[in-house]
Amino acid sequence: MLLAARFSDYSSRMVTLERPAFTEEADCIAKAQQSDAKAFERLYRMHVDRVYGLCLRMTGNVSEAEDSTQEAFIQAWNKLHLFRGDSAFSTWLHRIAVNAVLGRIRKSKREQDRIQVAVEQSSAPLATADTGDMRDLSEAVDRLPEGARHVFVLHAVYGYSHEETADMLDIAAGTSKAQLHRARRLLAQQLTEQGFEA
Repeated sequence: MLLAARFSDYSSRMVTLERPAFTEEADCIAKAQQSDAKAFERLYRMHVDRVYGLCLRMTGNVSEAEDSTQEAFIQAWNKLHLFRGDSAFSTWLHRIAVNAVLGRIRKSKREQDRIQVAVEQSSAPLATADTGDMRDLSEAVDRLPEGARHVFVLHAVYGYSHEETADMLDIAAGTSKAQLHRARRLLAQQLTEQGFEA
């Protein structure tokens, strides 16, 4: 009995310790849904870095990522009343960000031009200066075809399942798996060409 009471006391303390971050976010969501701009600003500060990172990885372009991030938070503010808590707020926000990126791509020819420039640059001789392994990998990801890059970023970088990735990109889960396989094959090929061992 004494051991059970101590365990119960420990458990309640642990729940209390874990609760504030969740409670703060939940409180901000509830207040923001009541049109509290300061509460939404707190949500923005909690999530902007990850949303921007997602947008940057998907677009491979700082300006496009900034615009997509801004668009995602504008849409989140406008659609916040639709958030029911069926998924984590971050997952809901990432779906909006993915849709903002894809919407910008559909509306703009600039993405195709950027890919063409990247392809032309990738055929140019490599500079002799050491740019660092992470930068080489990041540039290799940027050179992936759009579909493969988006799946790679969502699944391999952000850890979403194939089902979640497929849902965000409006494709089949099998297509997500195929695009991930393609992305990994192309990355291995690019890095091997740059002198990295597979």
